[in-house]
Parts: sequence; C-alpha cells; structure tokens
Amino acid sequence: MLTSTSKSMNSKYRTLTSSEISQLESQGNYAEDWSTVHVAQVFCVQCVRNSTFEGAVYIGNVEDCRHTDGALTLREGIYGSYLRDATVGNHPAVHNVRMLSHYTIGDNVQLFNIDEMCIDPDNLAWMEPMNENGGRRILPFGGMTIGDAYLWARYRGRKRLMEKLEQFTTALLTTDEGRYGRVGDGCIVKNTQSLHNVIIQSTEEDRTVIDSCITLRDGVVGYGCTLEHGVIAVRFLLGEHVHLEFGLRLNDTVVGDNSTLARCEVGNSIIFPAHEQHHNNSFLIAGLVMGQSNIAAGCTIGSNHNSRTADNELVGGRGFWPGLCCSFKHSSRFASYCMIAKGDYPSELDIKLPFALVNNNVSSDQLEVMPAYWWMYNMYAMDRNSKKFAKRDKRRYKAQNIEFDNLAPDTAEEMLRGIELLRKWKSENEEWRVEGGVMEKSKRPVVILKGEQGIRAYEEMLIFYAMKTLESGGWKAESVEREKEWINLGGQLVAKADMEQLIADVENGIIGSWQAINERLDMLWGDYPAKRAAHAYAILCALAGVERLDDAQWGQYRQRYVEIQKYIEEQKVASRKKDDVNPFRRMTYWDDEEMAAVL
Repeated sequence: MLTSTSKSMNSKYRTLTSSEISQLESQGNYAEDWSTVHVAQVFCVQCVRNSTFEGAVYIGNVEDCRHTDGALTLREGIYGSYLRDATVGNHPAVHNVRMLSHYTIGDNVQLFNIDEMCIDPDNLAWMEPMNENGGRRILPFGGMTIGDAYLWARYRGRKRLMEKLEQFTTALLTTDEGRYGRVGDGCIVKNTQSLHNVIIQSTEEDRTVIDSCITLRDGVVGYGCTLEHGVIAVRFLLGEHVHLEFGLRLNDTVVGDNSTLARCEVGNSIIFPAHEQHHNNSFLIAGLVMGQSNIAAGCTIGSNHNSRTADNELVGGRGFWPGLCCSFKHSSRFASYCMIAKGDYPSELDIKLPFALVNNNVSSDQLEVMPAYWWMYNMYAMDRNSKKFAKRDKRRYKAQNIEFDNLAPDTAEEMLRGIELLRKWKSENEEWRVEGGVMEKSKRPVVILKGEQGIRAYEEMLIFYAMKTLESGGWKAESVEREKEWINLGGQLVAKADMEQLIADVENGIIGSWQAINERLDMLWGDYPAKRAAHAYAILCALAGVERLDDAQWGQYRQRYVEIQKYIEEQKVASRKKDDVNPFRRMTYWDDEEMAAVL
C-alpha cells in the first residue's frame, strides 16, 4: 500500500522503460523489482553502473557530467552502490556507498566511499546531555536549535512542559518524512565508515562537508558544518558552522553554532555557541558551558573522576575559561567570564563574581578571587572578545539567536549583585576574607583580591554598558521596572518573565509545536533591543539610587562615559603592549621586523 509520501513521489517520477532496464542490467545493475525504481525525466542510463536497488528507490535528474571537490572528481550518477528505500535528488554523485537506506538525499550531493549510511526509524536513540544519569534526556531532530535542547534538558521540574515537548517531537518523527533521514543540497560525504540515524543539513550556499570520519550515529549535523579526520560522534546535536576534527570523541552532547572541538573527549554536555576546545588532553563531561568559552589543554571536567557518584554537573557562565591543567570537583558553578588559573581545585566552587580571576593558592591554602580582572588587567582581550564572536559568525540561516556582546543584561545583573556582595563582605570583614562555604565548599577562607578596585571597575563597566546601549539605540529615557533575571537560552537572552510566559503557553496549549516555540523566541528577539535599552536605563537609575534620572545626573553619566571610553583605549594599548615589550616574548626573534611579520 502506498503512503501519501510515495504517492507524491510517483507523481514526480516515472518508471523505467524496458530498454532502460535491459541496459542497466547489462551495466552490472540489479533490482529486486525494477517496477519500484523510479527516475526523473532527465535520466542518463550510462551513469548508473554496478549498483543494487531494493524497495522504493527514486532518482532525480542524472546527466553525463562531473562534480569536483578539491582534487576529487566524481562522475555524476550512481556507481558501485547499494540503495534501499531511498530518494536521491538531482545531479547526484554516489560512488562506492555499500549501503544507503531510508535516506532522502538533496540535489548536487556527493557521496564517496561510505560503508554504511542508513536510518532505523524504529530505534532512534535518546541523548543524555548535562548529566550522565539520563535524568535530562532529549531526542534530537532535524531543525532543533541549541535553545530547544536546553529548554528540554533544563526545565525538568515542569512535568507538563516535559510532556508537551516530547509530544511535539514524537509528532515530528512519526510522519512519513520524519521516518527518513535527510541530507541537504550540496553536501559532501566521503571516506567515512558509518552514518547511522544521522540527519545532515546542507545547502549549495552553506555546504556541510564530512570527510574521513569513523562513526557518526544518532545525531543531527547543522548547516555549514565540517566533520573530518577521524571523528567519532554518537548521540549528538550540532548547530550551524560547527567544526569537529582530528580524532574528537563526542557523545550525548549538544554543540552550539560557530564552535570547534578537536582531539579531545566531550560527553554528556550542552555547549552554547562560540566554544573552543581543541587540545588532545582536555576532557569535558556532564557540563553546561554557556558559550564564548575556551577549554585549555590538560583541563579535566568530569562528574565521576573526582566524586563518588556519576550524577553531578558543572555550570560555566558565558566566557568560561579554565586555564591549563585545571581540575574541578562537581557540582560547581561559575559566573560569566570567569578565568580560572592553573590548578587542582579540591572542593566544589560557586564563584559569584563575573569577569573574575580565580586562583587556588596552594602555599597559603586559600582560594583567591579577583573581581573584574578582565577590565582591570586585560582590556585588550575583553574588547576583542566583545567583537570577535560576531565577526566570526559565518552562519546564513541563524536559527539560533545569539547575544555576542560580553556586556549585556545578564552580565550587568551579575555585576550589580557582585557589587552588593563585595560591599557586604567588606562590612563584615575589613580584610576582604570571606568565610568558608560561601564560594567554596570547604572551611578554608576565600580571599577577595583588590575588592575596592573591583567595585569601582564593576561600576565603570555598568556605566559603559548602559551608555553604549542607550546611545546606539536612541532610547527615550523613561522610568521602567528593571528586569533583574535573564535566561541564556542557547545564546539568546530572554527576560525571566517572558520565559515563564512561554513555558506557561506551552503547558496550556497556546503554543503547540517546536516551530511555534521558535516563532515566539524570534518575536522576543525582535523586541530585545528595546528591552535591552530599557534595562540599560534602569541600570543607571539603580546606580544613582533614583527612579528617573534628572538632566544633571544624565549629564554626569555622559561625562563619565567619555572618560571611560578614553580609559578603555588607553588600557587596550597598555595591556597589548605588555606582550610587545616583554623581553622573554621577543627573544625568539632576530629583530623587530621578524617579530612584526610573524605576529
């Protein structure tokens, strides 16, 4: 009995003529039943050789021409391959694919030297991100965003929401189309052993390339991704323009847009956009890393290598940057843009101060935290980070909305809370020593370094954030209630009240699909510049202790903004100059000309 999909297919394709069948057989082809093989109007019989067809097979337009990818040139058509219940789009180059089953292949796709490429729609695998115990499991699907995955994995306390999200996914995956794998237009897959239950999104303008991988199983590959050189990935979701390479081992993990992972081991994690981790001896298990992040060599983040159970987690805010050879005990949490110095951290951490430098001082047996370290000592890097992620964004479709600026509503609120904490700790202890158990689960003290300077730096950063936002947005100063809590939903910042409304609308049936969820998020993203501007104005009011700024206060902030801009430019030069005048950095070069040419 024909399904609705196969009926539609038959309306676009024709059956083979008896002479075409005879010629195909003379060219080494075999079909279980030639009547179930359908072709488009333009079909060059010469371009199908030594192949086997079983079940319902549909082949698009095939002409006698060639496809080129670098040094590889492939003749259009199907050669030395086995196809079962598959649809191949227009102008394919399918060579030496030993099994292609239950896939819909787009136009201008090149498949070369693949052992297995099949879908088993009755055995789709759930993935277990953020936690190894399966308590946050989700089922990836084509078109799922990083925010979708985070919403499903994170809000486990909302039982009705969980039921609805599973229903949305089941509805997608049980359709005729949902039971077939998909490979988008222009995709190139070559020299790969196994692709099992993998959806590959690709277009002619935003091609996905898979080359020399070992195993890809139960996952979704986003637009414009590159996977190459010995990658093993099982139960995964990749955003747009993700690079996996050089022997990466990946399982049960969501990887955000514009990220690169190589040579390392990553499992049971959710990683937001713009993440870098490419060292052979780095390890990330059971983590939520909220993007614009970097995991250095020798860094081991894993839930059960340093604790008694396998159900703990680590949360790293935006800009999470553990240095060389860091080891953490789960569960731990870090505010945005924390830089962690090299060391083995013996206890669970809850670092509440953003843009901080964290150090385990072994000789003094104390944890040290310097607030606003980036602003005070590495302005060049801070300014660069606020621009480089947006500049490097090569995505065309941008299904995931992303806030790239390191000074935004989420980090502003963290800084305000940081000021409150620092003032509280100062009033309790003149030596800036925080009692054990506040930021570290231990009895040893936590020492705040340069606390007064940290307060002033946070205030400057808040003024800069607010004035920059207001000047660029043309905000009309109004008294508004400040949004104090912001949710980072895969890269998009959403006010908590808007997030709660979205969840309630899903639970109550007002929002009835994943598509409707993302339409709501797109609407909120359209409103975000105005909400950010309103928040920026409210931040200035909070700093001034008023509900509305008068002309004198506004003028004072404008003057401070000019002074801070000048300070930023001076500090950018000063922090960068440290490297230029460092004699140890210069000593490997013969002269200034060589150093300039290299660096």
